[in-house]
This record gives sequence, C-alpha cells and structure tokens, in this order.
Amino acid sequence: MPTRASVFLIFTAAYFLSYFYRSANAVIANDLARTMSLTAADLGLMTSLFFAAFAVVQLPLGVGLDRYGPRYVTPALMLLGVAGSLIFGAAQNFGGLALGRALIGVGMAGVLMGGLKAFSRWFPPARYSTMAGLMMGIGSAGALLAATPLAWLNTTVGWRAVFTGGAAVILLVAVAIVIGTRNTPPGVPWGGQVVDLRSLRGVFADIRFWRIALLIFFTNGVLLAFQGLWAGPYLNDVFGLDAIARGNILFLLSLGVTLGFLSSGWLSDRFGLARVVSLGTALFIGAQVVLALRPPLPVVMAASLAFGLFGGFSIMLLAQPRLVFPLTITGQATTATNLFGIGGTFLLQWWIGVVVNLFPVDAAGHYPPIAYSTALALTAGGTLLALLWYLPLTRTAKP
Repeated sequence: MPTRASVFLIFTAAYFLSYFYRSANAVIANDLARTMSLTAADLGLMTSLFFAAFAVVQLPLGVGLDRYGPRYVTPALMLLGVAGSLIFGAAQNFGGLALGRALIGVGMAGVLMGGLKAFSRWFPPARYSTMAGLMMGIGSAGALLAATPLAWLNTTVGWRAVFTGGAAVILLVAVAIVIGTRNTPPGVPWGGQVVDLRSLRGVFADIRFWRIALLIFFTNGVLLAFQGLWAGPYLNDVFGLDAIARGNILFLLSLGVTLGFLSSGWLSDRFGLARVVSLGTALFIGAQVVLALRPPLPVVMAASLAFGLFGGFSIMLLAQPRLVFPLTITGQATTATNLFGIGGTFLLQWWIGVVVNLFPVDAAGHYPPIAYSTALALTAGGTLLALLWYLPLTRTAKP
C-alpha cells in the first residue's frame, strides 16, 4: 500500500534522474563538440532542446495531471525518455543527438510537476513547501552525479555507455511510480478534475502569475543554462581546467543547488516564500557579477557554490502557485509557471551560445574570456529587471 514515504521517495528518485540528464552535457560538452564537430551555437541549441521539448509539454501536462493524476501521466512520458536516452547514446551526428536530447526532455517533463501534484494531495498546505523543497533538494543531487562521477565514467566507459545504461534506470523508476504511488491517500477519492480551460485563462490573466513567471524565466533559466552546459566551457576556456577539475567545481555548484533546494522550502514556510525568493535572487545576481569579473580560481569556487545555493532558492517559485491558486487547478497553474522556467532555460542556454559565438576562437579552439563575461553580464541584468518586477509580491505574508 503506497504511503507518504513511498510517494515522496519514488518521485524524488525520478527527479534525481531528471536532474542528472539536464546537467550531464556540461561535463561531456567538449567530447560532444570534438566528436560531432559542433560549434558553441550548435552545442547550445542541441543541449537546450531538452528544455524546449520539456516546455512544449507543460500546458497539456497540467491538464493531464489535473484530469488523470501523476500515477499514470508521469511514467507514460518517461517511456519517451527511455527511447531518447538510447538514441542519444547511439547518435552519430548532430541530428541524432538533437532527437535524443528532445525525447529525454519530453520524458522528464512530467517528473517534477507530477511530484508536486501528488504532494498537493498527500501533504497538508503547511508542509507543502517543505516537502517540495526536500524532493527538489535531494533530487537535485542528480547533478552531483553529473559532475565528477560522470567525468570519471566518461573517461572510463564513455558517454555512450552512460546514456544506454541510463535508459534502463528510467524504465525501472517509471514502473516504480505505477506500482508504488497513488494519486491520492487511502480513502480519498480521485475521480479526476473536469478541466475547464477558463481556469487556465484565469491563471494567465492574473498579474501575480506574470510576476512569478518572468522571474522564474531568468532565475531558473540562468541557473540551469550554466549548470547544464555553460559552466563547463566557461571553466575550460577562461581558466584552462581539465575535465576532472571542471567536474570538481561543477560539483560545488551542484552542491550549492542541492543545499538551496533543501533549505528554501523550510525557510519559505517560516519567513514567507516571496521574501526568501527575493533575497536569494539578489544574491544570485551578485554571484553572476563575480563570475563575470573572472576572479582568481578560489573565488570562482566560492562564487560557483553561491551561484548554485542562491539560484536554487528560485525553485520555490514552482511551489508558489499552490499558495495563489485553487487546489483543483494546481497542475495547470504549476505547469504554466514551469513553462516559463524551462522555456527560459531553453532560450537562455541557446542565446548564451549565440553571444559566446560572436567572439572568435583562438588557435586551440577556445573562446576568449570576454565572451563569457558578456554573457554573464547580460544574464545578471535580465535577472535584476525580473526581480524588480516581482518585488510587490513580498508585501503579502505567505505568497
């Protein structure tokens, strides 16, 4: 019989996989570029297809979660992730990588949203942010696996074997969701919510939604764009670090994200979600500015940890719709918010590649440091504007 513990653990395991896959290309980026003759723009576009496909699925996903529940919708999508991981591992050109990456994105699109939908039924409102933060914090440790351990696996068995083996793990977790979870606790009927598209229009008509959506576009977008791809090339081109050294700093960044996810839910339930998010975003902007200045390596290590930690606070923006909109439409409201968070990652990951590609490479194929400084300055400026737009929400006690 499913329990709160089994629902929490299984969806957390699924989110662990999602975070591993979204972050993996940062470590293997140089091997992909060399093997497939990819430019920075190619690499950014291909990697961002995970988030593009992820974003496209969000609105119909919200309807499906409210109608049928996460027990069936989430694992059904994960089967496409199995296919995508196999295709990516066997790819021989850019097209194969792009198709595989996009299918993995679709496969992982329902994991976090499915978990949040399940938690909205299994846990009381006073514990919702805390449990959501715990799931996202523990699950984000998937990025730790996608740092130094993946660098070692890539050197030892190669990235193709990693993605082929990963397909089997995705399948196992999908089966576990069907067997070990339910849409609602025992004795609580599901029945499915009859979806009225007017409720979705109501979400988009609410100015509070737009304050949340535009901030998560930049915070989540910048965080995942760097964690999932550009932090690796930044460390390689600006500081000349090898794969293991890059993996170590990415491990710090990812550790920061995990700590941010874990602590932000607890802090939000006690001090107010909007206040915690606002403070975290301000410090996140500061970390971007420090990295743009290309400081000494020890400072880069500290700034990377802060980048992950305070960028991780932004994950609470996905819990905020539960505090703003009715329980019956949390699936739609949360996935609409996630559309902007993941859409921001897709666009920013791609656009950063376009900015970096404006600068010529040297004889060794490295982009100049000013390319990354320019990109970081632009992301910091955009995040600051989004924060100023969001600040009126801090006047309310909880949201």
